Amino acid sequence: MSKIKIAIIGIGNCASSLIQGTHYYRSKTPQDAIGLMHWEIGGYQPGDIEVVAAFDIDKRKIGVDVHEAIFSAPNCTTVFCSELPESGVAVRMGRILDGFSDHMKNYDDTYIRARRRAGTQ
Repeated sequence: MSKIKIAIIGIGNCASSLIQGTHYYRSKTPQDAIGLMHWEIGGYQPGDIEVVAAFDIDKRKIGVDVHEAIFSAPNCTTVFCSELPESGVAVRMGRILDGFSDHMKNYDDTYIRARRRAGTQ
């Protein structure tokens, strides 16, 4: 079977848990898959999910590989699968259609400026 290709809009805590989970369960068997209600749905397993596009409005995540961006501030979900290979999918700027949270207005962007100087963004 082919992969389930998904695009994620908003690289926050839910996206982090989803991506970590798909990688975590790739090395598991159905007997070891504690935490899943169903190991297989319609012939697909957790490792069959592939992120092919990602969008966010937080400039700390734009231009960053999605597997790195899921660990970027202000995300604060539990990290349970930190060793993720690069996905090859860079987070792209999304459209701001209905506003954004106050905690995204003011933050220290020293990290972003350093990455731009180093040519990594």
